[in-house]
Amino acid sequence: MKTDEFTERISEFGVVPVIAIDRVEAALPLADALIAGGLPVAEITFRTASAASVIAALTRERPHLLVGAGTVLTRDNLHDALKAGARFCVAPGLNAEMVKLAQDVGVPFVPGVATPTEIEEALALGCKTLKFFPAEAMGGIKMLDAIYAPYQHTGVRFIPTGGVTQANLEVYLRCKAVAAVGGTWIAKREDIASGAWDEIKMRCAAVREVVGRVRGSTG
Repeated sequence: MKTDEFTERISEFGVVPVIAIDRVEAALPLADALIAGGLPVAEITFRTASAASVIAALTRERPHLLVGAGTVLTRDNLHDALKAGARFCVAPGLNAEMVKLAQDVGVPFVPGVATPTEIEEALALGCKTLKFFPAEAMGGIKMLDAIYAPYQHTGVRFIPTGGVTQANLEVYLRCKAVAAVGGTWIAKREDIASGAWDEIKMRCAAVREVVGRVRGSTG
């Protein structure tokens, strides 16, 4: 998958569930909840020891789910993510070495930025889809609008993550800078642990309603 195609796909979804999952056994029920709720995409973060195994299970058993890896900080993370079948990778910060490694193997890589300087560094590396993190702590939509203005002509797009919720989702989706948001509230760690699949499915459906209303499409 090329980066442009990836950006187009997540723009259709509007939200990418950002997920920390501890047990591989929960992977398929989670996938089914996301799919049933109309949000067949997941960023599985390398914040847990099971991340690579979860990605492998999802890509093998639920091939229609768009599965990526998050918190990709090291060469080993990238290697493990790709070996498991991740179709995109995301990082909280901007590491030029990691960006170049991902480009060498042809996987979309979304580095995190929080300042104009980091945006320019990312653009110089050829990255035009960037994670704005931590979004709300850095000033939220007001800050994003401000730092987007000088770079709009470059074609850069953002995935704001951190503090985005169902309550402020519509505000972010109406921003021209936003391709999609990172949704940490969709499938929370404790909900996965307790098997709250219906709750996760309902959150996905609520997201799709907002995306459809704001962007005129349900993906």
